[in-house]
Amino acid sequence: MKRDRNRSRVILFSVVVLLFACLVVTRATILAASPQSPAQDPQTDKPKEEAKKDDVRKNTPGQVIKPGRNLKLDVDLALVNVTVTDPYNRLVTGLDMDNFRVFEDNIEQEVVTFSAEDVPISIGVIFDFSGSMSNKVGKAREAAVQFFKTANPQDEFFLVSFNERAELTSSFTNSVEDLQSSLMLTSAKGRTALLDALYLGLSQMRGAHNGKRALLILSDGGDNHSRYNENDIKRLVKEADTQLYAIGIFDEIGYRNRTPEELNGPSLLSEITEMTGGRVFPVGHVEELPDIASKIGMELRNQYVLGYRPSNKAHDARWRKIKIKLRAPKGLPPLNVYSRTGYYAPSH
Repeated sequence: MKRDRNRSRVILFSVVVLLFACLVVTRATILAASPQSPAQDPQTDKPKEEAKKDDVRKNTPGQVIKPGRNLKLDVDLALVNVTVTDPYNRLVTGLDMDNFRVFEDNIEQEVVTFSAEDVPISIGVIFDFSGSMSNKVGKAREAAVQFFKTANPQDEFFLVSFNERAELTSSFTNSVEDLQSSLMLTSAKGRTALLDALYLGLSQMRGAHNGKRALLILSDGGDNHSRYNENDIKRLVKEADTQLYAIGIFDEIGYRNRTPEELNGPSLLSEITEMTGGRVFPVGHVEELPDIASKIGMELRNQYVLGYRPSNKAHDARWRKIKIKLRAPKGLPPLNVYSRTGYYAPSH
């Protein structure tokens, strides 16, 4: 009896082993005959191949914008910053779209957007530390600090200092305290490379984060050590969508030791700033510097922005002249208008 039980157990075990072997062989055959299932992505519970395809789809534009749609219209919109002052050089605010007329190459354009809001600005300060500034640099520092006090939290600044060579003293920052500290570390000495400093400032402005951009120059305007010449800088100023303002710290006309470069300083600064809709604020006495710097800061905050779509659609890379005229409200005296003088049309 016992022998029969043992024999039954052996037979049962053999049957179980045989069935298991059959199952293994059958599964292997099925897997070999069917496509390999992709591995699961543990983060998405999807096959890895499908997860990769999903990632590609997320990084692919959902819609192609055809030529002539809104994107092109936005690119073709020309924006012009405009400052208006009265005969006493005081800012005139409160005007509206109907008070302005825009002409491009003497053809009137339709103004389609208008704004008078204070917007964040990217500003570069170009500070003259050359030897000719040695008796003015203290007040010039005070002027820069006063200018920084007009800043908004979203503004960003950089600092270029120069004497016989231009140097980026501080790249873009929102910290006015860091800029003030940088100004205190440099003493006035050496020759003057103003044009090189302007080139460096305009190049640095290409990395600006704000649409509105300006350079503030604190200098006596003389240049006697630049690699770039006036024509180089004027061409660059025309191409850059940046307003230039200057505080001209000029010596009195009768001052004996003025060099030919210093004598040419006022006209040089006037030419390059007026191209952009900015201007020079000449300083007769260094005590006036902080107030003038504050005034420039306020002017940048109280500009009108006119937008129009040029009627000349040609992409010929040619210079287009801009002229702004006023329909001043009745009762106001003759007003002064400052804006950029033109722009280069796109080349393609």
